[in-house]
Amino acid sequence: MKKFALFVFNGDPICFIHVLLNALDMKVKGHDAKIILEGASVKLIPELVKPENPLSGLWKKSLAAGLVEGVCKACSGKLGTLEAAKEQGLRLLDDMSGHPSVAAYSDQGYEIITF
Repeated sequence: MKKFALFVFNGDPICFIHVLLNALDMKVKGHDAKIILEGASVKLIPELVKPENPLSGLWKKSLAAGLVEGVCKACSGKLGTLEAAKEQGLRLLDDMSGHPSVAAYSDQGYEIITF
């Protein structure tokens, strides 16, 4: 089993759909995949739960599969989506000056992939 940490900095929904699809594919193939929302991607959080959003189904599937590791606390606070993250029960990641640490995942054997 391989381990992948998918750090998503890009807030473009077209990019984010590929994150969700790849994480789901990795899980189906027996790998450990974690999605970490960072930077501009945190702006997607309140939109992803809206039923009319084309990513809503994949988002819910990814949440149910345990693929969403969490959200950058500093970025979601700065970009106004901290409350939406809390409402969805998303874990707030802040172990590196308020941001998730890439090195921490690397130290745990995760291959880092950035989007």
